[in-house]
Amino acid sequence: MELLLTVLVDGLIYAAWLFIVALGLTLVFGVLKILNIAHGSFYAIGAYAAASTVGWFASLGLAPEWSLFAMLLAAAGVAALLGPLLERGLLRLFYGRDEVLLVLVTYALFLMLEDLVKLVWGVDPYYVSEPYMLFGNIEAGPLFYVGYDIALIGLAVLCGLAVWFGLNRTTIGKIVLAVIHNPEMSASMGVNINRAYVGAFVCGVFLAALGGAFTSPQISVQPGLSVGVIILSFAVVIIGGLGSIEGAAVGALIVGIARAGAVHLVPDAELFIIYLVMAAVLVFRPEGLFARAQARKI
Repeated sequence: MELLLTVLVDGLIYAAWLFIVALGLTLVFGVLKILNIAHGSFYAIGAYAAASTVGWFASLGLAPEWSLFAMLLAAAGVAALLGPLLERGLLRLFYGRDEVLLVLVTYALFLMLEDLVKLVWGVDPYYVSEPYMLFGNIEAGPLFYVGYDIALIGLAVLCGLAVWFGLNRTTIGKIVLAVIHNPEMSASMGVNINRAYVGAFVCGVFLAALGGAFTSPQISVQPGLSVGVIILSFAVVIIGGLGSIEGAAVGALIVGIARAGAVHLVPDAELFIIYLVMAAVLVFRPEGLFARAQARKI
């Protein structure tokens, strides 16, 4: 029973940050129809920006509680700077082109952003220790967990509910859904398609940067961070179904629990267990567990 609880809690903690990142990836795909390989770079830039901003707040003598606001501010800054710039300056030039071309464009963008990160922050690792002990320790049966890790689960739930509510219960969200279903008809009805694309892309960048910012206290922020993240994010959205919020949530849970189970039961299988699960899902359901048609394409 103790082992089962350990696997479950560890899996939820791992799935939390992964869901936040994958949520941004599936949102961008649902609206812009782009498989954005550069999404992992937004995660890494969010982590670096958070490390710098938290350090700056600490140098001002602010209380450690302000570090949470610093990480949120860093994620918002990354989205506000990179989102409109990349969508209007680059990606819009390739709308309507072959999907393979868009993949290649985002891959080129990924390579450029990787070099940009090294140029701005160098190759030395960054550590963000200030926020990690803010919530103390939490007891879960016979186990103790860092409260920050558990709080990250709450952040993931909040992000999922916010995106779902924004799309399904607000006027702007309904406009975005209309653009997803039929952009030509939406444009003929007076909807500003370009504004919807920019907004969706900025939200996707923000979610990726938010995931990076709030996981920076758990990791060493260093070059190469984005590679593993984008692979895992693609595994999540492929398992869950491209363009589905529910699919991203279920996919993240499957990946998180599968990895936690492998770590505790079969450590040698940790490196490939996620891909084994993904392959098994694709064999029986190639479109993912939640097909886009059933998920109203988002």
